[in-house]
Amino acid sequence: MRRVLLTSISLLAFAATAAVAADLPRSMPAKAPAYVPVGYNWTGFYLGINGGYGWGRSRWSAYGTSADPSGGMVGLTAGYNWQGVGSPWVFGLEGDIDWTNMKDRFVSATCPTGCETKNDWLGTARGRIGYAFDRVMPYVTGGAAFGDIKANQLGFAGVHDTKVGWTVGGGVEAALVGNWTAKVEYLHVDLGSVNCNTGCSLPTRVGFHSDQVRGGINYRF
Repeated sequence: MRRVLLTSISLLAFAATAAVAADLPRSMPAKAPAYVPVGYNWTGFYLGINGGYGWGRSRWSAYGTSADPSGGMVGLTAGYNWQGVGSPWVFGLEGDIDWTNMKDRFVSATCPTGCETKNDWLGTARGRIGYAFDRVMPYVTGGAAFGDIKANQLGFAGVHDTKVGWTVGGGVEAALVGNWTAKVEYLHVDLGSVNCNTGCSLPTRVGFHSDQVRGGINYRF
């Protein structure tokens, strides 16, 4: 009899425990952590090509007039960007070398045979400071410029010299697919002037400065 009683009490206790357990709320399934996308980082070395158009002014001081050289350009670009983790600021160095075809000729009372200013090549070495909006980066840039100035007067030897000057400008660069980026920029370039003494009918200084709009495609390594 005692055995039957103990067995009955055990069964009742088990049933009560099972009933209470059934009434308890089930625990919520664990959620996967929220996905946080990784922002684009501009740090790294890059190579590219660029091309565009330039227009400028070349004053012949002793002749009282100026030429307005203009023409296309195309060349190579190399640079390096650095962007701190979590910072939108991007600091970089960039250099380029371009073949150019900026030239213009004028005829005047002081130069009846025709005088021409021409720029055949142009390079720059610049710093860049950008502010990245993830995959789009506007920037300002400035530094040294170097290139040639040709001053020719028909019937005279003229002068051809390489000059070092300065440049300043700005632009915007955007990340495309993979490691490719594209940019468009404006530069003002001033190469100073050359002296055309015995090479011209009148000893004169010939200056050259230009404004340029260029586009470029870069590959980041």
